[in-house]
Formats: sequence, C-alpha cells, structure tokens
Amino acid sequence: MKTFKFNKGFIPSAVISCAIIIFGIVGLCVKGINFGLDFRPGMIEEVRVANPVAEIGYSGAAKVSLDLSAGQMDIVISGVGATNETRSFNFGTIKTVAELAEEVNKIDGVVMTVRNPSYDTTKLFLDSAVTNQLSDAVTYIYPAGTSTITTDDIRQAFGDESISIKQLGSGEDASYQLRVGVKAGDVQAEVLSGVNEKLFAKFGKENVAVVKTDFIGAGMSKSIVIRSILMLLLTVVLIWLYAAIRFHWDFALGSVIALIHDTLIVMTFIIWTQMEFSTTVLAAVLTIIGYSINATVVILDRVRYNLKMMTEAKSFNEILNKSLSDTLLRSILTTVTTLFAVVALYVFTTGSIKNFAMAMIIGLISGMYSSIFISSGFISLFRRNWKPEYGVHHSLKTVKDEE
Repeated sequence: MKTFKFNKGFIPSAVISCAIIIFGIVGLCVKGINFGLDFRPGMIEEVRVANPVAEIGYSGAAKVSLDLSAGQMDIVISGVGATNETRSFNFGTIKTVAELAEEVNKIDGVVMTVRNPSYDTTKLFLDSAVTNQLSDAVTYIYPAGTSTITTDDIRQAFGDESISIKQLGSGEDASYQLRVGVKAGDVQAEVLSGVNEKLFAKFGKENVAVVKTDFIGAGMSKSIVIRSILMLLLTVVLIWLYAAIRFHWDFALGSVIALIHDTLIVMTFIIWTQMEFSTTVLAAVLTIIGYSINATVVILDRVRYNLKMMTEAKSFNEILNKSLSDTLLRSILTTVTTLFAVVALYVFTTGSIKNFAMAMIIGLISGMYSSIFISSGFISLFRRNWKPEYGVHHSLKTVKDEE
C-alpha cells in the first residue's frame, strides 16, 4: 500500500484550524450563541391563525370534555346523575364538519354550530390554551391548512417589541413559533397573557389558536447551562483517562486536543449560522465527541502496532505516515457511510432534528480531518525527539544513556 506523506500537512492544517477557531471566537464576541429556550429563560409559544370552522358548547349538569385527534373526536361524559360514557366519532366514516355536527348534536346538552360545513374532519385541531371541558362558553374548532397570514403580519402585532418569530411549515399550513425572554420574577401566566393579548388585538381572539407553550425560568436555565458545561468537561476528562491508560499520555493528549478541536469547529459553525443551540444540538456535539475518539483510537492502535513492527523506521513521522495510510480507506468509508444516514436526516426532517443533523455533518467531516491531521500532528510534535531504540514509549532512555 502506498504511504502518503501526511506529516507535510500537519503544520498547514494546524494553521487553518487555528484560523477557523479564531473566526469562531470573533463570532462569539460579535454575534454570540443563539441559545434555545433550554439554555435561557423565556417562553416559547406556537400559534396558528385561522377562522374557526365550528364552535361547540354544553349546557347540562354533567361534566363533558372534548378530545380531538387526527383520526377521531372523543366526547367524555361523566358526573353525578349522568351515564359515564365516551362517545367516539371516527373521521374515517365522518368526512365533513357538517356530518360531524349532525352526530355530535345527538348528545343531550351538546350544541355544535357549523361555520364551514364541507371542511375535512381529519384536519381539525383545538386551542391547547383552552380547557377541554365543555361549558356554556363557546369552544372553537379550527382548520389546519387555511392560514393566509405571513411572518410580517405576526411581527406587526408586536410592533417594536423584542420577540423572536419563526415560521414552521409553509404556505397555508404554516404555524408560528414566538419566543420571548423573561427576567427573574416574571410570572408565566402574565408573560403568556401579554403575548396573546397582542395577537388577539391584531387578528381577533377567536381566530388565534395556541398549538403548544413551553416556559423555563431563570434559575432552571442557569442550572441547565452549568450541568451541560460540567457534562462536556467530564466527558473530555474521562476520554483522556481512557486514552492515557490504553496508550500513553501524549497519545491521550493528542486525542483530547482533536476532540476539543472538533467541538470548537462545530461551535464556530453554530455561532456564524446562528443555529439555535438546544439540548438536541448539545446531543449532536456529544455524539461527535464519541465518534471522533473512536476514529482516533483506530489510528492510534495502528501507530502502536507499527511502533513494534517498523524497527527500521528512522523517525516517528515515518510510523505516523504508514499508520495513517493503512487506516485512510477505513476512515473515509466509515465517515461517508455515516454521512449517508445523517444527510438523509437533514433532508427529510425539520426543526431540532434538522439542526442535529447539520451539526453532525460538520462534526463528522471535522472528526475525520482532526483524527488524521490534528491529533497526529500534536503527537508528532510531542515525539519530535523520538529514536528507534526508545520503542513504544518515547520517554525511555537509551541503554547508552543509562550506562
């Protein structure tokens, strides 16, 4: 097998990597990290704006609750003096809102009024911010796929107020993710009410439906950040200990430098693209660390083997070049095979999983590069005074020195 002169790329690679990392540090100072809700206090709410296709209410003495899924509607009846039962309406047989209302209105005390009789029942949803227990107050039923507003329309509702708005989906099926920062002492209900009141004023209360809401306080977000940093540090320390026990301290240090390098490269990408840094992206970073050390260990195993077998080697770089050449095809095939799955995730998913896949793509490429050039380059630096008679451990003295 042909032996490539990888050692000629060690210094240029180190310079390029340092330049990219410095670029990332500049980005950190200029743009900062776009922390997700998991890492900073705030409220995140997903809303849809649409005209209701129906409204439903109940005027009896029993407790009646409504549950709506993509496949059916369930009305649960319970309470003193009532027959405890669940009425289910399957959308496989009940195709339109008019047909659904005809069946629902057969329940004593329940009144469903139709606004759009021909609308498809499989696309109905409820406002998650409203209780599912029916009363004489109207509960609205909303249609998906009928939105006519844009992100700019949502932004106009808040004027100059600082709020992050992100469109989820496209066209008439779009929903909108709103993120508002909070301070210590802010009450979730008050923050949520303030956001919704502006939406109600702009679009009308009955036309705004909350899909989901999440809230994280200042104390909790700080705790998550601290635990995440400790987790990353502990991971790196344990990997260093593993590599030091299995190989040698300089091999271990070269491995850890490669891991830190990969983490910084991915963070540079995240900073400059302003990708939301969520717990899912953190999971991608940890996955990259595990993948990178696996690729590095394969190379180090080969280096240790060649240290014993290449007794004719005059310099440590000869052994490194031979070991890297021996494992090059495996490194490329392993990375490319993994990339097939990750690229598929990126293409066919959305949201946090898409961000996870993008971070993984950058990390996988960086991991292969760092295992070959960064880790090996630092080990070459540490063993620049290595001599053939030193064997596996470059720190051993020669017999002549001992005499």
